[in-house]
Amino acid sequence: MDVTPAPTRWLDRAHRPRIAYRHSAPTLAGAATILFLPGYASDMAGSKATAVFDWAVASGTGCLLFDYSGCGQSAGAFADQTLIDWRDDALAMLDLLPTGPVILIGSSMGGWIMLLVALAQPDRIAALLGIAAAPDFTQWGYDGAEKATLARDGRLLQPNPYGPDPTLTTQPLWQSGQDNLLLDAPIALDCPVRLLHGQDDDDVPPAISLRLAERLRSADVVTTLVKRGDHRLSRPQDIALLIASIGALIDQLDLRS
Repeated sequence: MDVTPAPTRWLDRAHRPRIAYRHSAPTLAGAATILFLPGYASDMAGSKATAVFDWAVASGTGCLLFDYSGCGQSAGAFADQTLIDWRDDALAMLDLLPTGPVILIGSSMGGWIMLLVALAQPDRIAALLGIAAAPDFTQWGYDGAEKATLARDGRLLQPNPYGPDPTLTTQPLWQSGQDNLLLDAPIALDCPVRLLHGQDDDDVPPAISLRLAERLRSADVVTTLVKRGDHRLSRPQDIALLIASIGALIDQLDLRS
């Protein structure tokens, strides 16, 4: 089946930056819609997001991709955003979707936002799928010297292994994370959850997914560790695993007919 690219659309808001998004509605009765949540400083043009969107369109499943404020094609300055601002961007995208089952897919930091969105709107969420999910990264992802720099300067620049520009963290963003930590208490979500994590992930320790699995209240949580998989999990076999995991969730939940 040929996939026709969905055009970029825009959500204008009174008090927050304009958000760029792509949406394809489900074409099968009862089908789910996937809402993809990118990682830190990432956008909807990434290989995993694009692969998920193309598969969803071809299979009759709905899909919505978007760029957080200050990222990709969305308006706003990256340095002005916080974790909760980006959670609220995701909630605004969720509000665009008609009533129906939604599967949240969160990549890296998007895995943290995935959890925050599900906690805010549990009745809308049918399942969760984390890709190297990174909840609480403000707690475990910075050493003492880096936290001291944030406190002193209000910002931290670090080498970026995925692009030419350094990675920026601001003190407000870091504090927003500290105000929304999840892994030290039970996480009151009961939907099915699938967690994919590369064993060679140098950015998010695989132990984070194992800890998340323990904290989730749901009894239906499966964690898959990918041998030689890195943080991105963007190799062809990783994308195939991601798509197979989505399809299995949809079949389990009987969300297409």
